[in-house]
Amino acid sequence: MQEQNERRFEGVVLDHIAVKSEDISVDVAEYERIGFRVETLYEDWAMLRDARGFGIALLAPGSKHPPHMGLRVETREALEEAARREGRTLKEHRDRSVSFYTKGVGGNAVEVIYYPPEYQPGG
Repeated sequence: MQEQNERRFEGVVLDHIAVKSEDISVDVAEYERIGFRVETLYEDWAMLRDARGFGIALLAPGSKHPPHMGLRVETREALEEAARREGRTLKEHRDRSVSFYTKGVGGNAVEVIYYPPEYQPGG
């Protein structure tokens, strides 16, 4: 068991939340209307960001991703260390980001993510 003062993740910032979407095109338009910009748009997943860089990921029905909170680390080494501590395997995504999922507070899903220099938002 981890000691109470030992931190599970070092140097993380809240990057995004991921929520279910019944209709991505409708929800994208609504988030744009309130000030978010589209960073990545696929038929099954979208990422929108506000002016400060905070993201909302929209998950289509049947998405491979669970609703979650995304925590960003700044280096690949920090991601690898966090994955090692959690006993998780890293996964590279189609946009070239790299992450792993684990359980957070209350059993809720948490994604720890790294955006390498070759990160390619789009879609």
